Amino acid sequence: MMGTMTQNSEKNWTGEVAELLRARGDFVLSGVDPDSTPGYDAGKDAGVEDLAAGAGDLDELQERLFAQSRNAASNASVLLVLQAMDSAGKGGVIRHVVGSVDPQGIMLTAFKKPTDEELAHDFLWRVEKRVPQPGFIGVFDRSQYEDVLIGKVRSLAPTAEIERRYGAINDFEKRLTDAGTRIVKVMLHISYDEQRARLMERLERPDKHWKYNPGDVDERARWPHYMDAYQTVFERTSTEDAPWFVVPANRKWYARLAVQHLLLGALREIDPQWPIATFDVEAEKKRLAAT
Repeated sequence: MMGTMTQNSEKNWTGEVAELLRARGDFVLSGVDPDSTPGYDAGKDAGVEDLAAGAGDLDELQERLFAQSRNAASNASVLLVLQAMDSAGKGGVIRHVVGSVDPQGIMLTAFKKPTDEELAHDFLWRVEKRVPQPGFIGVFDRSQYEDVLIGKVRSLAPTAEIERRYGAINDFEKRLTDAGTRIVKVMLHISYDEQRARLMERLERPDKHWKYNPGDVDERARWPHYMDAYQTVFERTSTEDAPWFVVPANRKWYARLAVQHLLLGALREIDPQWPIATFDVEAEKKRLAAT
């Protein structure tokens, strides 16, 4: 059954999508077209259908991951890191991709502005506390990378400290992967014009006013600086153990489908198995039937 589901949910993908989206050593962010759909030419309607089909695969794999950790000596987990400029679609990915699995197996953290207590510690202190436990899919809505993005663009830390953080992040992520966590780092990449359109929609629709933050326009004014900061992040922290994937996100349907595809890939690499019963199944059937 699983093989059939997998074939149906990915029949329209072409090529190695993870390779197409991966930020390697020669990667240049400005060369990515936010309107593009790398590895997928079937269009929106097919993409919506494939997302629904893939939800079944993702749900089963997540349940197997969780079950395996409960009854076996498995440290396996997955961590999805979502980074993006404002309005790029992180919330939609969480709802439409992560939201398709049992919420009991998800550890979701939305990192906000650090509190006074958090600022009193190293920048990774609050992040370390939220890494996924074995059997879980962890989701970081923003992450440790805020400290080398906003931190750099807004000069919130000295240059030497920003430089130190790149290495600290690499060491942190290497510890996680060595311990059994698959890390999927995704930057949802929208265009400057698309962000304006999405922010304007929030202003024009009363039901979206709650999503609008006047500070988003202030950050938008620093767009070129953020693009430079992201480029440095990819150059310094896209490693073999925890590579970055840059997902063109002007088309929301494609961004969701691509992130689902990357998550499915991470889970299939783990290949979680249903745990073998630690009791005599036939004997328990007889006992149950006798009641």
